[in-house]
Amino acid sequence: MEEQIIRTEYSELMQKSYIDYAMSVIIARALPDVRDGLKPVQRRTLYDMYELGIQYDRPYRKCARIVGDTMGKYHPHGDSSIYEALVVMAQDFKKGIPLVDGHGNFGSIEGDGAAAMRYTEARLQKITQEVYLRDLDKNVVDFVPNFDGTEKEPEVLPVRVPNLLVNGADGIAVGMATSIPPHNLGEVVDAVRAYLENQEITVRELMQYIKGPDFPTGGIVVNKDDLLNIYETGTGKIRIRGKVEVEKGKGGRQCLVITEIPYPMIVANIGKFLNDVVSLIETKKTTDITDISNQSSKEGIRIVLELKRGADVEYLTNLLYKKTRLEDTFSVNMLAVADKKPETLNLKQIIEHHVDFQFEVTRRKYQTLLDKEIERREVQEGLIRACDVIDLIIEILRGSKTQKQVRACLTEGVTEGIRFRSEKSRKDAGQLRFTERQTTAILEMRLQKLIGLEIEALKKEYRETVRKIARYEDILNNYSSMAAVILEDLEQIKKEYGSPRKTAVENAREIVIEEPKVEEMDVVFLMDRFGYAKTIDVTAFERNKESALAENRYVFRCRNTDKICIFTDLGQMHTVKVQDLPYGRFRDKGTPIDNLGNYSSATEQMVYVNSLENIRQQKLLFVSGAGMVKQVDGSEFDVVKRTIAATKLSGENDRLIFAGICSENEYVVLQSAEGCFLKFLVQEVPEKKKAAIGVRGIRLAEGDSVEHAYLLVSGMECRILYKDKEISLNTRIKPAKRDGKGTRIRV
Repeated sequence: MEEQIIRTEYSELMQKSYIDYAMSVIIARALPDVRDGLKPVQRRTLYDMYELGIQYDRPYRKCARIVGDTMGKYHPHGDSSIYEALVVMAQDFKKGIPLVDGHGNFGSIEGDGAAAMRYTEARLQKITQEVYLRDLDKNVVDFVPNFDGTEKEPEVLPVRVPNLLVNGADGIAVGMATSIPPHNLGEVVDAVRAYLENQEITVRELMQYIKGPDFPTGGIVVNKDDLLNIYETGTGKIRIRGKVEVEKGKGGRQCLVITEIPYPMIVANIGKFLNDVVSLIETKKTTDITDISNQSSKEGIRIVLELKRGADVEYLTNLLYKKTRLEDTFSVNMLAVADKKPETLNLKQIIEHHVDFQFEVTRRKYQTLLDKEIERREVQEGLIRACDVIDLIIEILRGSKTQKQVRACLTEGVTEGIRFRSEKSRKDAGQLRFTERQTTAILEMRLQKLIGLEIEALKKEYRETVRKIARYEDILNNYSSMAAVILEDLEQIKKEYGSPRKTAVENAREIVIEEPKVEEMDVVFLMDRFGYAKTIDVTAFERNKESALAENRYVFRCRNTDKICIFTDLGQMHTVKVQDLPYGRFRDKGTPIDNLGNYSSATEQMVYVNSLENIRQQKLLFVSGAGMVKQVDGSEFDVVKRTIAATKLSGENDRLIFAGICSENEYVVLQSAEGCFLKFLVQEVPEKKKAAIGVRGIRLAEGDSVEHAYLLVSGMECRILYKDKEISLNTRIKPAKRDGKGTRIRV
């Protein structure tokens, strides 16, 4: 067969491939289906457990077995994603209704991870079997081939409640993400009932039943008035506060006890909250908290803050809401796969899709049941007729030579080749017209069925079958009858699995903390070579100026309302508020600068430190190890963020080796590791943005790099030690042009 070359634009091919990849991630991985509210990995895991028979009333099975079976049959995307989905479905602090009953260490609300899957065990919850997986054997959903065509899997599970609302969902796809909060099962059922009774119902009217999200961690939703817009548009932000109670402690002191936390605070953010409270104490934002302890257990959350006598409880509570994660936001984006495409849905649309799906599932269920009952009625009618002519049937059986003759006689009245006792019997046999199904049932019937009581039982079963057929036909032919069946089912689910609401919904005023105004004054910043920093009074500095300059690496004046800018070798700039630094006596030790901001001496090294006020009106010179140089206007570093990229480096191995305030009349000297020195005027270095790499300052030989950079201030001599010998950069190095190779110094 000849090769066929298809010519196409590479950009078009890339675009098509990327779109295919994106849609695969969106539809087959990240987003839930609006019908069952499950992502593919969740659906496949639950179905695999159903297939393995791991029911709620049977022994637990190893999670490794479940994960391996799911991966081998249905979800070939790695065991970690399957096990993570299994763990989340078992965590009652993440899901409104856990779908998996976990046995072993399945993690904790404080962020502890689950044990390895070889140690943990699981089985289905009762509600999962009864509400999510029931009727799979009744052809209620379509089954599709798995990834290799060797198995069949359900396209969607026949979930009987709007799981997208009950359990919520979260997922990140390509260019889109979903974030749906969980809701109370009983309220959701009431909303579905209201929709079934009035399909013209509005979102506002539905919210008479669904008050708002119901998070498993409780808490208080404090922007009730915003919920209507969120549920009408499918997007918005929900503000949640933890629940704080006041208890009496030892010695008549009061304690603030946090018993419920905001939903976004679960996992690692509880530790972040504790650190934030400690930070409030260390930075003197409050002096009324004497101790903090996390007494949480399996019984629930309990974080205790012990207070001083006479502490202002209301102020402290507001301070916690304002300055910590005790008040947080949950971003809502009700995005799901509807009709095989991603769509942002409002509250009513989710319920509409669910009700449409329930009608389809119910129709298919009762059509399957009706077909079976019609088959059963056919067989029962045949058996009842057979009992009336049983003597003739026995005569046919005794007079036939083959089973084929018997079947032909019973179904078509063919009597040739059959020996009868009389001509009347032959004539009666010729009038028999049983169906194939009836004939099979007659031939398989046992003689004990001819007992009088057995015949009566058969007639009773027949009457029950006729009753069921009439009921099923009524359900299938009448909207109201089918709606009544769905409602009855939902009410039973609500009665058995419903629970009281955990999250309160109210309107609360915005927390406003009036912080005491700081009296602005000049201070002197000191940081020693070990990274301990502090500020002292200007007069104290003047008295100890000589010692301060000798003992500290960085010394400069600043305002106590200013920020300290820390430039590091990774090209980052971290800021620390001067107010966060300890202010005291000259001989006080100070605080490690690592503890006050995002800077960490374990991963990066300081290159330059100065106050924002000092650099705002100046130009900063940057030099990297690759020999790249640039000037940046200091105003670019006046930002709100605590950490930004101060400069762009030319590669992974490149490092910032110098940063400092410069002026046009100064010279810059670059020294390479191989001993090459290049001296040129700062004005030759162009001004760039902080996101730029810069221009080449020196031409380096292969394997060489810039090791040091110096600024020569006019009127001041600069002497350095090079190979244990002191040299003067002012006189020894001659001025040249930027982007030269420099002069190798030999000593």
